[in-house]
Order: sequence, then structure tokens, then C-alpha cells
Amino acid sequence: MPRPLHRRFSMSHRERLQTQLHRLNPRLPLPSDEAISHSERLHQHLSAQLANQPMPFSAFMADALYAPGLGYYSAGATKLGASGDFVTAPEISPLFARCLARQCAEVLQAIGGGELLEFGAGRGIMARDLLLELQALDALPSRYLIIEVSADLRQRQQETLQQLPADIAGRVVWLEHLPATFSGVILANEVLDAMPATVWCRRDGELLECAVTRTEQGEFAWTELPADKSLQRWFASLPAALVEQWPALYRSEMHPLQAGWLHSLGRILQRGAVLLIDYGFPRHEFYHPDRSAGTLMCHYRHHAHPDPLVLVGLQDLTAHVDFTAVAEQALAAGLDVLGYCHQAGFLQSLGVLDMAMQIRDETEQIVAAQALKKLLMPHEMGELFKVIALGKGLDDCLTQPLTGFALYDMRERL
Repeated sequence: MPRPLHRRFSMSHRERLQTQLHRLNPRLPLPSDEAISHSERLHQHLSAQLANQPMPFSAFMADALYAPGLGYYSAGATKLGASGDFVTAPEISPLFARCLARQCAEVLQAIGGGELLEFGAGRGIMARDLLLELQALDALPSRYLIIEVSADLRQRQQETLQQLPADIAGRVVWLEHLPATFSGVILANEVLDAMPATVWCRRDGELLECAVTRTEQGEFAWTELPADKSLQRWFASLPAALVEQWPALYRSEMHPLQAGWLHSLGRILQRGAVLLIDYGFPRHEFYHPDRSAGTLMCHYRHHAHPDPLVLVGLQDLTAHVDFTAVAEQALAAGLDVLGYCHQAGFLQSLGVLDMAMQIRDETEQIVAAQALKKLLMPHEMGELFKVIALGKGLDDCLTQPLTGFALYDMRERL
């Protein structure tokens, strides 16, 4: 008697994942049965959308990450930390959030108090450590607002933050949408890189948009579509001297949602600052001739690779940030660019080394030293990650540049 159809498909998807994992790295572990089932449902969802025509990669990435009940960030599997797929700076050491708290305190004190708003708060680790440091600095915000698209991560944040003292935990509020107005500090650590990206290529002088199709074997594959007018307009804004250096085939990305997001922040922000922390480059480095394969990167069980069409629903998809575009779009949104530098410079300016020196426990000293290597060293996160500060209404209350950029301010490189 033949097995049920859904069982045969499940095994087929399991075999598909096994093949993909073996191709990426034979030592990578096979996901759990629950994760395989989740991936299978997302694969079916994407396949149905691709039944009649290809879809732009930005739409594929949006569904792969955020499709309700199906995307990577909708799954219940652990995403961050040693048992997840990747690690962020706040998870490495509380020193990161403590430094960030000092910068937040400076802004809040300058404007006479206000709120904090964090986008994509992960497991709530940064919010917890930041609030505890702000309490020590006597600079607690009136509220700590969180906007989180993942129901699973929101639950993990609630579990983390409810352990805070009641007078601090009571200040944390989750929002579904941006508030109508806001004064204080807006935080986004590794948010821009997860926005759905448009992938494009220039082949022998012709601009094309990279899209996703489905093969007869049920695999996802790349295809190319004519560039639409919005992509053509954006491409025309790139410096001609930069484009002329590219090889005959050049492929990269742009973030179509970024400008609208920054415009929204500019609209609601009355007084305060926006701190964006992410990996990326200024434009002349982002679109360097040697970076002809783009910056798309995927993360599964701490293994990084460039193929976003495999392991759907099981891996994080990211694209690096063009910080020149961020600065230009921020200015167009009515925001000032207050500072820009690499993560190492930002943390050092805020006293991260002094903080580490104050640790007395020998075991904690060793842990802190290892964390500092990860956070500060150029070949780790120190130079790849950048911090850009945007602001509004601070001219009359800030008498000097933000402390986070006291040692390094690289705005002239944007």
C-alpha cells in the first residue's frame, strides 16, 4: 500500500535539505523534524507563488523571513546565541549595551528626558542590560518601547525583561506600529541588513533585476528580469566614475524599503537621536569593483554562506548596508547626520576599555577580554560594523558632538 502523499513529500523535502546542507558543509546538522516541517510549508508557499511567473528577490526574501506563520522570524526555533544561527553584539557581552546606554543617557539628559524605542529587540538582552545601566546612571527613560515583527521573539523578550525589577520592567511597552510622535532615542541594531533587498546585475552594460524561479525538480533558482523604472532611477544616481570601474558582469543589492523607513522616523521624531548599528560600507566601498558578487549573506548554525535560495525558513538572510545611502536618505527625511564611525571607535569613545578594567572577578575578566576581541578587533566586528547617528532638534541643547564619535568621526568618508 503506497504511503500518503504528504508523507512522501515530507521525505522529499528532508532529502532536499540533506543535499543542500551537504553541499554547504557536510558537518552541518540536519534540522529537527519540527523545523523540517516548517521549512516544507514555507517551500510550498513560495512554490505556489512561483507557479506562474518569477518573483523579484526582494519579495522572496520578504516571505522567507517574514511571511506570517511561515517565515524564518515566525518560527519558534532558536535564532540567536550559541545554540542558534548567529550572534549579535549585545549577546556577546553586556559591555556593548552599557556603552550604548551612556550615549542614550547623554541625549536624554540633553533634551530633558524622553523615551527609548528599539526595533527588533532580539531576545531582549540589549534592552535588559541597557535599562540596568541607565538606572545606574540615573537616566531611565519614561518608557522603553519595542517594535518586534516576530511573535516568537516578542515572547522571548517578555521572558527576559519581566525578570527586571518591577519599577524598570513596568516601563517596557511593545508597540504594533510607530507612535505618532516621539522624543528620545531610537535604536536599531542589525535591522537594516534584514530589510528585503533588491538584487540586480549589470551584464555587458545592461541593467537587470535578479529574480527567483522554480525548476521542474522543485528547487529555487536565479533568473533575470528587465529592470523596472524605480531600479533604473536608483541606478542612474550612482556615480558614473564608480560604475565605469566595474567588470562586464557586476552584481549587487540595494535596499528599497530603507528610504521610506527613515522618512517615517524623520516624521515622528520631534527631538532626539537615531542610532543605527549594522555591517556595511560607504558607497565607494560597497560598490567597489572587487565586490562584484554583492554582499548577500546567509546564516545557519553559525555557518555563513551566500546562497539565499536554500534552507528556506531555516536560515537568516542579510545584505550589507550602504551607509552613504542611509546618510542621504536621512537628510532627505529632515534628519541631521550627527556622526559615523566603526563599532570599535564608537565603543572605545564611550569607555568600553575602562569598563572592562573595572571588572574585578578573574573569570569575568577573561570573559570580558574574549568579548572585547570579538567586538573591537578589525578582523571580527570592530571595523565591519558601523554606527551612524541621526538627529533632530538637538542644535540648541548639544554643545559638543556626541561622545560616541569623540575618537573617530568618519562622516567625510560617506
